[in-house]
Amino acid sequence: MTASSLGILLVVIYALGSGLWVSTGDGWYRSLNAPSWQPPDWIFGVIWPYNFIVLGISSVIVSQRLSKFTSVLWLACLAMSVVCALVWAYQFYRPHNLGVASIALAGAAAFTTPLLVIAYKASWPLLIALIPYQFWLVTAAFLSWGYQKRN
Repeated sequence: MTASSLGILLVVIYALGSGLWVSTGDGWYRSLNAPSWQPPDWIFGVIWPYNFIVLGISSVIVSQRLSKFTSVLWLACLAMSVVCALVWAYQFYRPHNLGVASIALAGAAAFTTPLLVIAYKASWPLLIALIPYQFWLVTAAFLSWGYQKRN
């Protein structure tokens, strides 16, 4: 399997896994005391498809333009970020372990930081395209912590 294919596979696993566990329409989620600064629901429907598309495109560009070592580093950081994000989705929405979920999402944001550096090495527009993803993960981590503190 090529690095490009593996990167796209990781993004597909990310999208399907989070879709499997994330549920904002149930009574439990709606009963939570949300942070006052939570973005409106429609933002989630815009940002996640954007994030998944950019991550897939980035994986292809990195594998085409950078060394094999750097591509493997990209895939390792992406995989760890995806694992952390999926742990968040599961812990937050299934057993409702909000503290564990918050830590996991902070981990996802941390593992995404090297992706920004690698993206810059491949193409500065790629870095610009990935900044919303990093911003979103940091925002989501703070939101998750806010939910944990309020509930």
